Amino acid sequence: MVAFLLSLLAFLSALADSQSASNGPSPDRSQNEASWPADDRMNWWRDARFGMFIHWGLYSQAAGEWNGKPTSGAGEWLMNDLQIPLSQYDKLVPQFNPVKFDARQWVRLAKDSGMKYIVITTKHHDGFALYPSALTDWCIKSTPFKRDPLKELAEACQAEGLRLCFYHSIMDWHHPDYAPRKSWNDLAKDPPQMDRYVNFMKGQLKELLTGYGPIGLVWFDGQWENTWTYARGADLYSYVRSLQPDVIINNRVSTEQPLKEGQQRLGDYKTPEQSIPPNGFGPGVDWETCMTMNNTWGFKKSDQDWKSTLILVRNLIDCASKGGNYLLNVGPTGEGLIPGASVARLKGIGTWMKANGEAVHGTTASPFPRTLSWGRCTKNINGNTTRLFLHVFEWPGDGQLRVPGLQNLKDNAATAYLLANPRQPLATETDENGATISLPRSAPDKMSSTVVLQFEGAPQILPALIAQKRDGSVVLSAGEARLHGGTFQYESGGQLDNIGYWTTPEDWADWEFKVTRPGEFTVSASIAAPASGDFEISIGGQTLLCAAPNTGSYTSFASVKLGVVKITTKGNAVLAVQPVKDGWQPMNLRSVHLEPIASRP
Repeated sequence: MVAFLLSLLAFLSALADSQSASNGPSPDRSQNEASWPADDRMNWWRDARFGMFIHWGLYSQAAGEWNGKPTSGAGEWLMNDLQIPLSQYDKLVPQFNPVKFDARQWVRLAKDSGMKYIVITTKHHDGFALYPSALTDWCIKSTPFKRDPLKELAEACQAEGLRLCFYHSIMDWHHPDYAPRKSWNDLAKDPPQMDRYVNFMKGQLKELLTGYGPIGLVWFDGQWENTWTYARGADLYSYVRSLQPDVIINNRVSTEQPLKEGQQRLGDYKTPEQSIPPNGFGPGVDWETCMTMNNTWGFKKSDQDWKSTLILVRNLIDCASKGGNYLLNVGPTGEGLIPGASVARLKGIGTWMKANGEAVHGTTASPFPRTLSWGRCTKNINGNTTRLFLHVFEWPGDGQLRVPGLQNLKDNAATAYLLANPRQPLATETDENGATISLPRSAPDKMSSTVVLQFEGAPQILPALIAQKRDGSVVLSAGEARLHGGTFQYESGGQLDNIGYWTTPEDWADWEFKVTRPGEFTVSASIAAPASGDFEISIGGQTLLCAAPNTGSYTSFASVKLGVVKITTKGNAVLAVQPVKDGWQPMNLRSVHLEPIASRP
């Protein structure tokens, strides 16, 4: 009876709060956030650049299978994908006893990896609350564990100086009032009442935002079903802001449907998932890519398809170079342990961040108008002093790093050095094509080495064409291509650095580059394709009929020689790649190379 009365009081309190919030101001930033400027609220998050996502709950105990049957999807979608009746899924509750959970260990691992915040699933789509809620027994208090992992994480984050953030699912497969109700919900009897469910959800959010101290952000999810309207999202945005005015809220608080007249975009930042936008979202738009290390968010013991540490480090750099954050996921086991493969990769990232963290934390997007063929760039401007951090993925074999269009190194006060060896200046040259930095023959770090350029004033970057290297070769990378068509696009992030989605022969690409040393060149390309197809390369009135190699997949790249062309004059040249309509098969193109053929004596 006491527990029932406490639950009733909490529910009534949430109802009163929601009614008050729904009568409050609209979430239009120009109105209700005047007392808390968005930039002030977002500053810590923008500086952080790197966070840990944690998917942990009852599904972790199942580890991706049910009664010996593995799920084909992600671990946390087990109930949905295998259509498990709730009366059966409930059996996970007495099994969930993560006695090996150590909040300080998790937080220290995140901190040592260079992460500045943690986002944990307080409730995923299965509706199970990862804390002792007074509003329901469908929570951790009903397990043998009894402890409150969110409280322990809050204390550990405070001790280690990290921001604790909460993921909370709008969609709820378990609650009887959530609509649309799932067919496998065999416990609910009466018709669902969405308004009553929303009040329940607000009650849980009140528990979370008043019981664990300051929360960095609320990461909503599960907003895509048609019962979640713009009005509900606007109301929830205002309600959460009323509980903690400085909390950051992601864009999944609302639907992404086209806005009607008078409606404002809700949420403080965009949330691309499992991919990095090729060019970010432009100035003034905050965003964060969330990504798994393997193919699942929640623990799935059969998924051992892990991304390498190199890929994860370069993903982090790629996000920062485009003005975004990287939220990297771990899926702890039912025992409360972060998988060893995840730990090993986080420690590897931490080693790199220990030496290069200042080139990520507190930086903003690259000032260069296009992707750099050898890597990425981040920048930090402090007063009148600019530091460009050049993240070199592909160390130049001739020791000459070309920075297209950059003019600031003409100033004698400008300096260039390796972040790994700041006391040793690097020699530089500048011409109309940009700057050239002389580097040591070997890279300090094979994952990514950081070259620092420091000068006074804003970056001065002139439009610059791709230029021949000193050995006469030309590299035309996917990120530098001009794309003509509406279907294909440049893809980046992870192993992606290519033109992809090339599904129609009407799309074609070209590059303009500057020729300083004419001659004969062998043309080759780096291509991935599951079937061989025909395309043409044209330059200076010459056309090569080419065939893409069958590499077996869109991610397995091979270098193929395509023929020989002759460039007779200095100046600008254009090389185009265009499908042959009758023989075309989709392919991914990473780069085109022109290698000079030595003239015979």
